[in-house]
Amino acid sequence: MITYVSKRLLSLFVSLAVASLIIFAVVEIAPGDPASFMLGVNARPDTVAALKSELGLDVPAFQRYLAWVAGMVQGDFGTSYTYRSPVQQMVLDRLWISLPLALYALALSCLIAFPAGVLAAARRGQLRDTIVTGATQIGVAIPNFWFAMLLVFVFAIKLAWFPAGGFPGWENPVAAMKALTLPAIALALPQAAILTRVMRSALIDILGEDFIRTARAKGLTAGQALWRHGLRNALIPVLTIIGLQFSFLIAGGIIIEQVFYLPGLGRLIFQAITQRDLIVVESVVMLLVFAVIIINFLVDLAYAWVDPRLRRRT
Repeated sequence: MITYVSKRLLSLFVSLAVASLIIFAVVEIAPGDPASFMLGVNARPDTVAALKSELGLDVPAFQRYLAWVAGMVQGDFGTSYTYRSPVQQMVLDRLWISLPLALYALALSCLIAFPAGVLAAARRGQLRDTIVTGATQIGVAIPNFWFAMLLVFVFAIKLAWFPAGGFPGWENPVAAMKALTLPAIALALPQAAILTRVMRSALIDILGEDFIRTARAKGLTAGQALWRHGLRNALIPVLTIIGLQFSFLIAGGIIIEQVFYLPGLGRLIFQAITQRDLIVVESVVMLLVFAVIIINFLVDLAYAWVDPRLRRRT
């Protein structure tokens, strides 16, 4: 297990280093100069040069990359060019929206996918299985931003059950959860469809194993064998997918936050891109990549812990 963890840690650090290089390079080659953008097209060259010097944009790119990485290692993500406030505080303020939204969407996804996947596997080839499988195909095919607009039209505009957008803050938890409900549903639908298909496939594979037939031969009904022995063994690949989905929900809610006008990390990135606030874009994207890599690392460890064969193959 120590060897396995060491290899995964090495892979983690290499992934972070490569990701930081790619993020910095992509942001740097994007057209548009932040200083010129902030001052406007009619700004004098000496004024632009002075602002570049103030923002630290007049030094070579490689030096700026090293300073950026060194700052992140020490917990300093720099200062926003536009708002002149620490990026770290801006991220923390918006994390209290994006993180609960991701957890809410993941919980809804699991609540939908687990019973649907079990039902489809238990009734394989029957009408219920066909209905669940067809519904998952629709869920995967529907773009979440289109589904988000449909939810707004039906439940916010027509029925007025939920707000159409915005976030009132956590001072009123009930209002805050109502504001996150429609975005969470929009994010959860495609993830629930994927998780249902994985759950169904894993259960069908497990139900064909010898130990299930042995349990049936000892007198257990099909349902008892499924719940007592099949479900627990089928959870290994399902938990892996859940970890990957949580990574996506944290990093992939940019469009949904725009649709519902939520001041989360996704909207922060979108605003920073439009304002050419490079340090905010680089730092927030790097934090999201770091979260994805860490979650995948923890999933790998959990998977290896419950399945010793994976450690022996690595």
